[in-house]
Amino acid sequence: MIEYSGQPHYLVAVDCIVFGFDGEHLKILLVKRGLEPEINKWSLMGGFVGADESPDDAANRVLKKMTGLEGVYLEQMQIYGEPKRDPIERTLSVGYFALIDIHKYEEQLNDDYEAEWFLINDRPKLIFDHNEMVADARKKLRYKAALHPILFEMLPKKFTIPQLHILFEEVNDTKIDTRNFSRKISSTGLLIKLTEKDRSGSKKGAFYFKLDKKKYAANAQAFLNLMPNLKV
Repeated sequence: MIEYSGQPHYLVAVDCIVFGFDGEHLKILLVKRGLEPEINKWSLMGGFVGADESPDDAANRVLKKMTGLEGVYLEQMQIYGEPKRDPIERTLSVGYFALIDIHKYEEQLNDDYEAEWFLINDRPKLIFDHNEMVADARKKLRYKAALHPILFEMLPKKFTIPQLHILFEEVNDTKIDTRNFSRKISSTGLLIKLTEKDRSGSKKGAFYFKLDKKKYAANAQAFLNLMPNLKV
């Protein structure tokens, strides 16, 4: 085998930040680390990239192995390479974030690694630089949500305006005026109103909607004014 003479060799890992929405709160999925150092402490889903696999393949494999999740929205974020981020050996980590509707994947989730959902603002301290990764992923989520319909990955196919409103508030970590939000979301013309109603919250009920993906593709900027904390 030909090698680059005199050059250092590093380990490459992947770490997955899994965001979920349960209809009321934005949450993050964490697991107990299964090896030293920091064994049994809360961690993101992570693992090393195999010799014959890409980072994307490794991220999907790790996510399925540690949580049972597969076929979810998963996007590469950035690389973390601070020399001493792992106290054992120099390791570069490729960060990914995933988005899911918690209720949709309840049965698929396994507990082999004690995976547990935490409120995004009430999570335990994480190992290594994982808290930094979560903060970066949340910023990325806010930005991407204004330009692409990725937040709908966290909602059922049919949803109510109040559910969408809560999700936008949770993602942006701020209160958004209900009337203004309803008016702005209606003005985009990107939602299709259904005849069915969700009556779980009141007798009057709230109409269900679904995203018009064709219109969204043609007018991807329409949600920009719904993201109060976005800086572009």
